[in-house]
Amino acid sequence: MSHIQLGRYNQLEVVKEVDFGMYLDGGDDGEILLPKRYVPEGCKPGDMLNVFIYLDMDERLVATTLHPYAQVGEFAYLEVAWVNEFGAFLNWGLMKDLFVPFREQKMKMQKGRRYLVYVHLDEESYRIMASAKVEHFLEKEGADYRKGEQVKVRVWQRTDLGFKVIVENRYYGMLYHNEIFQTLEPGMELEAYVKQVREDGKIDLELQPDGRKKVKDFVDILLDYIRENQGYIPMTDKTDATVIYNTFGVSKKTFKKAVGDLYKKRLVVLEDEGIRLA
Repeated sequence: MSHIQLGRYNQLEVVKEVDFGMYLDGGDDGEILLPKRYVPEGCKPGDMLNVFIYLDMDERLVATTLHPYAQVGEFAYLEVAWVNEFGAFLNWGLMKDLFVPFREQKMKMQKGRRYLVYVHLDEESYRIMASAKVEHFLEKEGADYRKGEQVKVRVWQRTDLGFKVIVENRYYGMLYHNEIFQTLEPGMELEAYVKQVREDGKIDLELQPDGRKKVKDFVDILLDYIRENQGYIPMTDKTDATVIYNTFGVSKKTFKKAVGDLYKKRLVVLEDEGIRLA
């Protein structure tokens, strides 16, 4: 049985040098060529290399030291390089483009546009392909996250409620419009915090940590900011939420709570046009 993982990185030993590259030990799959253009300087037989294995134009296993934008089992936001009568081909950082057959497209892909896709091995042909039907590759259950836990998310698509995201390359998540204070675009990767894991397995998220901790941390930040600005900032509870977010990276709600905390401690004075140190 082969130990080669197609479409993923593999640690392989160099077994032979030829004019056009190096051959690597592919186990049951035989020797695999690493073309000369990808051979690291000083490489020699006996060395171990971390290489990505895929299929060349003739469907033969081939190795590269290039790093594709995604490997099998991952999601990526990729640009269409060209389209033919069979489907679309995406630029994923390798010489050979990544194929998306028409059956795996939600809408007909267009050259030059970018789409979120999942990279996988086709069960019938054993070729590396991509699918835009990403929901088919998300896990439906098993998300074991605590409230407030920090996770990595990738923005998937905008909806009436907010933005669908992919959580830790595995689960379906949602960020809601009324809790988003920055511009989001499909493909973006960012940190988020778990609000709850719903019964249907989907995860509600927010872009800032739990409210009480957030306010506590921000109180000190706000006080330092006022001090650094000659003891006065031209902001009040009527300041636009976008201005507050662009300045501090927090919601208006968090800003108001922090101001209230400073006021109760008699550290600031609230004026009609701003906030001044007491």
